[in-house]
Amino acid sequence: MTLSAIDNVSHQRRKRLDLLEGVRSSWLHVGHNVVGKRGQIVHHFHLSKRSLAKAQHHRPKFQPGPWKQAFATFYQGGSGTFGGACGYEDVVQLGYGFQTAALSSALFNNGQTCGACYEIECVNSPQWCQPGQASLIITATNLCPPNYYQSSNNGGWCNPPREHFDIAQPVFNQLAKDYKAGIIPVTYRRVPCQKKGGIKFTMTGNPYFNQVLVWNVGGAGEVVGLQVKGNKTPWTAMKRLWGQKWETDAMLVGQSLTFRVRAVDGRTSTSWHVAPPNWQFGQTFEGKNFK
Repeated sequence: MTLSAIDNVSHQRRKRLDLLEGVRSSWLHVGHNVVGKRGQIVHHFHLSKRSLAKAQHHRPKFQPGPWKQAFATFYQGGSGTFGGACGYEDVVQLGYGFQTAALSSALFNNGQTCGACYEIECVNSPQWCQPGQASLIITATNLCPPNYYQSSNNGGWCNPPREHFDIAQPVFNQLAKDYKAGIIPVTYRRVPCQKKGGIKFTMTGNPYFNQVLVWNVGGAGEVVGLQVKGNKTPWTAMKRLWGQKWETDAMLVGQSLTFRVRAVDGRTSTSWHVAPPNWQFGQTFEGKNFK
């Protein structure tokens, strides 16, 4: 091979090497840009998460809802029976008083609505409504079960899809002139629950089946999620047992307990270490309420 041929081969090799290096540099540059873009995406994602958390923390207070049409009746009982389907063993002792009602299944929502507050007015019945269109604010504490043996318009007042309030007898006459009215037309709306003190957590069950009754919830009043955290265990989502009784099989005995309540309006309230490590079943602890 001549000298000129050798120089030509070397030149071709250098060109190929330069080309490969150029390709390599281009890929590195693209890779750098991709990583950079991903970094920006991740960065913005973290900002979004922070913004979301901040927005959730600063959600507006629960506001009254629109007025709707329904009917109301009354039922007899006592402080120990007016809260049965929600797990409220004594509505007077728990601070609800007799200003309570059993809701038809269309409103009860499988117990989720327990603790929600409503303003009710008697309307369009001068014969039976109290004068001045007086209103009554009640808390949902029980279920008015359907009665499929009777027509929805004649005795089966709580049959789906009717929205109906079966009001505790002691306060029914705040709306109606006389119990003889039987059933009255009403308008109603959801309103914020005004509660004294914090959210209450009553511990029941046993070490292998922990139950918590959540009550005295302000704001929306309606609890849709409950988490518990021990000082030695992570956050655990509790399951709705029935009404506002929640359960978990997590081992919680001997730990201080923190609860996080999520209301139907998306707001959360975290009560840190409200139960000390030596808590006992049957005890009630007070946490942070919604304002």
